[in-house]
Amino acid sequence: MRRNRLLPGLVLVLACAGALPACAARNANSGGALQYAEDAKKAYDEAMVPFRDHDWEEAIALLKDVKKKYAYSRWARLAELRIADAQAESDKIAEALQGWRSFVHDHRTDDEVPYARYRIVKGIFGQISDTVMLPPQEERDQATTVEAYRELRSFVHDYPRGKYAEQVRWMLAVITGRLMRHEMYVARYYLKRDNFDAAVARCQFALRTYDGSGLEPEAIVLLGETYLKMHKVPEARATFEQVLAKYPTSAFGKTARAFLAELPSPSGG
Repeated sequence: MRRNRLLPGLVLVLACAGALPACAARNANSGGALQYAEDAKKAYDEAMVPFRDHDWEEAIALLKDVKKKYAYSRWARLAELRIADAQAESDKIAEALQGWRSFVHDHRTDDEVPYARYRIVKGIFGQISDTVMLPPQEERDQATTVEAYRELRSFVHDYPRGKYAEQVRWMLAVITGRLMRHEMYVARYYLKRDNFDAAVARCQFALRTYDGSGLEPEAIVLLGETYLKMHKVPEARATFEQVLAKYPTSAFGKTARAFLAELPSPSGG
C-alpha cells in the first residue's frame, strides 16, 4: 500500500523532470532570453579587456568561460574567434588554425566566416619560411605552400570583391611565384642530368598549374631550351616564338630572340 501511495508522487516528479527542457525554453523565449544575451555580452566585453591589453592567457581563459556559459549566444561564437586570434598572437598557430577552421565548419552562414577564412590563409602563409624564396632543394617539402595556394585560390573565388580580397590576391601572387620557381628549379635539375622528358613535364605542369605567376616567359624559354637539347627544333622554335607573341615586353624576349637567331631557318636554308 505504501508503494502505491508513493507512485503518484513519483509520476509527478518524472513528469516535471521531462518538462524541464520545455520549461527552460519557454523561459528563454520570454524575459530570460534578453537577460541571457545581456549577460553574455557583458562577459564577452570583460574578456576583451585583457585581450586588448595583449594579456592573451587571461583573455583566453575568460573567453572560454563565455563560450561555455553562453554557448547559444552570438557572443559565444565571437569568443571562439577571439580565442583563435589570441592563440595566434601567442605563437600557437596550429591551435589557432584549428579554431578558425572549426568556426568555419560549425557556423557556415555566420557573417564572420570571411574573417575566419582570411585568418586561415594568412596563418598558413605566415608558416612558409622566407627561405623558399631562394632556389629550393629538390627534396624540399612543398606541402604547406601547396596548401596555402589552394586555400588562397578558394578564398579569391568565393570573395572576389570582399574586404580582404586585395591582401589575399597579393599573398596568392607570392605563393604562385614560389611554386613556379620550385617547378623551374626541379626542371633545371633534370635538364642538367639529361632527363629531358622529366624537365619538359615539369615546365608544362608549371605553366598549366601556376598561370598568373608572372614567371611564364622564363618557364617557356626553359621549355624551349629543353626542346633544343632534345633536338626538337620545330618545337623549340614554336616555343620561343610563343614568348615573343605573348610577352613581347618581357626581359626573356631577348633570350628567346637569341635562341631563334641560332636556329636554322624553317626552309633549311
